[in-house]
Amino acid sequence: MSKAQDPAPVLHGDPPAAASAEGLPDRNALAAIAVERTRMPMVIADARQPDHPIVLANQAFLDLTGYAADEVIGRNCRFLQGRGTAPATIAEIHAGLADGRAVSVEILNYRKDGSAFWNQLNLSPVHDDHGKLLYIFGSQVDVTDFRRIQSLEAAERRLLREVDHRARNVLAVVNGIVRLSRSDDAAAYAAAIQARVQALADAHSLLAARGWGETPLELIIRQQLDPLGSPRITLDGPLVMVSAFDVQALALVIHELVANATAHGALAAPQGELRVRWSAGPVYGGFELRWEEAGGPPRPANPRPGFGTAMARGMIERQLGGRLRHDWTDNGLTVTLTLPGALERPREPGATPAG
Repeated sequence: MSKAQDPAPVLHGDPPAAASAEGLPDRNALAAIAVERTRMPMVIADARQPDHPIVLANQAFLDLTGYAADEVIGRNCRFLQGRGTAPATIAEIHAGLADGRAVSVEILNYRKDGSAFWNQLNLSPVHDDHGKLLYIFGSQVDVTDFRRIQSLEAAERRLLREVDHRARNVLAVVNGIVRLSRSDDAAAYAAAIQARVQALADAHSLLAARGWGETPLELIIRQQLDPLGSPRITLDGPLVMVSAFDVQALALVIHELVANATAHGALAAPQGELRVRWSAGPVYGGFELRWEEAGGPPRPANPRPGFGTAMARGMIERQLGGRLRHDWTDNGLTVTLTLPGALERPREPGATPAG
């Protein structure tokens, strides 16, 4: 049949799913009233005209988008798209319209004032009684708040998983501390364990206070040294941010250095001094720290690393992928701690410190 012989469009619409004898005669007028008064934004585009211009829009659509009636009628709905609208979503809409099928997508749209909103867009083809596509019906739902809630819930789930991972990691460290700490004196043994667990707890509190994000290296060091209140301690170094994954392990290592310095090193001697210096490494988050003790007791004749030193070395080298070196000079002990950037080293899921 040629176009000249095509039957004139006849559009009766879908019969109501439920109607009384009184309501059925007025269904067309009632449907028009419902479309205009509903809070759901709705538009109808003419599929027979080039570029599918809008021919009907309800008040809810104008309220949602901020446009006036004369700024909407005759335009394609793409005027709601903007710089952040995903090309893949646009392509999905085009493919559905080309195939004459219903489309349901979430698309980032923009109001007249430039503000963005997430639009749950539902498009449905409207055919005449002969199957010819006449119109495209579109309904919109602003799901911006819903997506924000989803994002918050997802972030909360990630946080809970991270807290669970950290709790397991801390428990593994505590287990190693309990098993491997040594002392012939029960009180000294208990005190050593308590101090190490407290160092972990303090680091945990520091992380929580910073929202489980990166933490300045200086804060980690000061958390262990400031309680001593000693004027013989100096700190010097630039701002270096430590990955949240590394804070607790590094805090425990600093604690071991402090404990050794106060029990056997420079801070155990009246004239001893401690200088802690650090510099940023070539990769973000990496650094080199020098722990320089001077004026302390002389070097032991046969120095043997204790549990604290072994644990610190294991954490730095095995867990954090760095290096820990002890050197004795004429002035005293120097410990050099080097860590790469957190993004430059592999990390096994669920890895725990040495011990």
